[in-house]
Amino acid sequence: MKPLILHGHHTGPNPYKVNLVLEYLKLPYDYKLWVLGDGPKGVKSAEFLKINENGRVPALEDPNTGVVSWESQAVINYLLRVYDKSHTLSPGPDASEQDRVDYDKWTAFLTTTFGPMMGQRNWYVNYNATDNPDAKKRYEEQCLRCFDVLEGQLAKSDGKSVLPGGFSAVDCHFWPWLRQFDYAQLDVSRYTFFQKWFKGIGERPEVKKIDEFLAEEKEKQGIKRM
Repeated sequence: MKPLILHGHHTGPNPYKVNLVLEYLKLPYDYKLWVLGDGPKGVKSAEFLKINENGRVPALEDPNTGVVSWESQAVINYLLRVYDKSHTLSPGPDASEQDRVDYDKWTAFLTTTFGPMMGQRNWYVNYNATDNPDAKKRYEEQCLRCFDVLEGQLAKSDGKSVLPGGFSAVDCHFWPWLRQFDYAQLDVSRYTFFQKWFKGIGERPEVKKIDEFLAEEKEKQGIKRM
C-alpha cells in the first residue's frame, strides 16, 4: 500500500483530526507541512491551490485510489468508508439507526457549532488587532454553553468517550478543538466529566505520537503557540 499524503500545518485543530484517524487505522501516510499565506509552501500558493482550491488544510491525497479530499469531515468520512472495514472508529453493521444518528449529530455539533465558537473565541482573545470585550464575552458564553451540552453527553460514558459505545472518530473530531481551552482562556474546571475525558484522551499513545511530532516541527520553525 502506498502512503497517503496528508497536507497540514504546525498548528490548528483540523489537520490534527485526520492525523488521529490515520494513526488509529494504522494507515501509512506522509505529512506534508504548509504555512499560511501565498508565499512558497503557502496554503494560498498556486502549488497548494491545485490540491485544494479553498486554500485551507487539511487536504488528503490517496495515491491508492486517486482520490483527493479536503475539509476535515469529508476527509475523515472518506477514510472511514474506504479503510475502516472493521469499524474501529465508526458505527458497525449491527449499529442501530439511533447509534448512527448519534454519531452524525455529535460530529455535526462539533463541526458546525462548538468548533466555530472556539475558533471565534481564539481569534478575539489572541489575534484581533483591537480589543473587543463584547465579542470576547459573547464567544466565551457560547463556548461554555457548548461545554455544558457536552458535559451532559460525557456523563453517559463516565467521561470515557463522547459516544457511550466507546472511543470513535467523534472523539477525534472533538479532541483537537477542545484541547485549546486554556489558549482560549476558558475556565472549564467545573466540567468534571470533560476533565476525565481530556485526561484519558491525552494519555493515548496515538495522541502522544502526534504531539511529539508537531512539537519537533514547531521547534524547528521557532513557533510558539499552544
